[in-house]
Amino acid sequence: MSNPFLFLEYEPAFESLGDDYYDVVAAASFPLHILRFRNDELLLKLGIDPQPTQDQDFIEAFGKFESVTQFLAMRYHGYQFGEYNPGLGDGRGFLYGQMRGIDGELYDFGTKGSGTTPYSRHADGRLTLKGGVREVLAAEALHRQGVRTSRCLSLIETGEKLWRGDEPSPTRSSVMVRMSRSHIRFGTFERLHYFGRADLIKKLLDHVVEIYYPHLLDSGDRFVAFYRELVQRVATLAAQWMAAGFCHGVLNTDNMSITGESFDYGPYAFMPTYDRTFTAAYFDYGRLYCYGNQPLICRGNLELLQRPLSMVADSDSLKQALDNFFDYYRQAYQELILKKLGFAEGQVSEPEELIKLTIDLLKDNTVGYHDFFSQLREGFTPLWRDDETEILKNIGDLKHLVPWRHLYCHHLQSLSGAEMEQMKQTLQQYNPTTVLLRTAIEAVWEPIAAADDWEPFYQLLNHTPLRVICWQVRSLFKL
Repeated sequence: MSNPFLFLEYEPAFESLGDDYYDVVAAASFPLHILRFRNDELLLKLGIDPQPTQDQDFIEAFGKFESVTQFLAMRYHGYQFGEYNPGLGDGRGFLYGQMRGIDGELYDFGTKGSGTTPYSRHADGRLTLKGGVREVLAAEALHRQGVRTSRCLSLIETGEKLWRGDEPSPTRSSVMVRMSRSHIRFGTFERLHYFGRADLIKKLLDHVVEIYYPHLLDSGDRFVAFYRELVQRVATLAAQWMAAGFCHGVLNTDNMSITGESFDYGPYAFMPTYDRTFTAAYFDYGRLYCYGNQPLICRGNLELLQRPLSMVADSDSLKQALDNFFDYYRQAYQELILKKLGFAEGQVSEPEELIKLTIDLLKDNTVGYHDFFSQLREGFTPLWRDDETEILKNIGDLKHLVPWRHLYCHHLQSLSGAEMEQMKQTLQQYNPTTVLLRTAIEAVWEPIAAADDWEPFYQLLNHTPLRVICWQVRSLFKL
């Protein structure tokens, strides 16, 4: 059968903007092609039947890079750890193509590790296999927690030896294809501001609204309306990260999408216990992008985006739109934590006290952040409504536990039997059985590195229960 990826109806949406926004590039040639991951869920979203789609089809399209499209290295700048860097751009990837999903939305195929571009500087344009494994796991873990995120379509091992300062070297190479709503970044606009090109900013904004925010086309000031909605989307995304216990690690403006989607996972980490200073990136010495700073950093990046946008939109209106950021964030975070506690919308009339007490309990004890919610999920019983001492009775003697139990039970008592049954389903939906702690990732990577054993990787992707993963990790690392 013909390769379905070579006959998709690709749309040159970004390409049609012209070469002020990108450079046409070629992909690298690799000595080896082994498909390590394929995302059949995404194939269904694209209207492709996974059954007849062969592994070789992925290799031809996304390893050997046979294509009917031009490959575009996107141009952008960005603020990195607070310093403006005009030397950025796609340095180890490109836009492979864009196509419509069965939902009618436009999606990007973006590569990572596909070779050098004009923006590679002195780098090799490659991706380590471990880096690819980590990004696949991050995207799937966040997707399962309801976070708005890009996802990996494929990961192919490419047979080169790479030298890296943060991995034992030589290490193995890979190329990954990411599927996302857009790879246009805050930094795409910042580059145009740097060159004083208001005309190109307006052209790009018109494109963004038309493609990604078409419901705003008839707004009085569609550019301000776009920014106002982006503020809400980014605030919600930050709340999703925080509720998931996730630290992105490198929230530079070139890693912020104009669709409010999470993407480009490097040194991310899920925190083991609640700690606002928890930092994912080993090189973030000042903890700028620590877990607790993420909402503030996201707001700050939105404020920086006002500089290019104000060249074509009313600056006072942009500032007013940003004033709502923390209101959006607090509302979204509150709703998410209540759901992790099992409550549906409107079931807790005054949730602030319960949420504060929950965070205090997590913060002032050594109980694992994810373990706490997992035990709620696993231990829940309607008996909790009648006897508060039964609530998490095996969790140990924790500070704040007695008043937390009392308040939690108080809210349960207002629920009907049907609502209690629904609560069980909510706990299961919002507290996943798989949690991607650093130790769990290392437990997956170790057999790959030592014996090319991929079974633990596939088990983790296939929802291996959290308790099993934790037992495996404790055994491996003697925790």
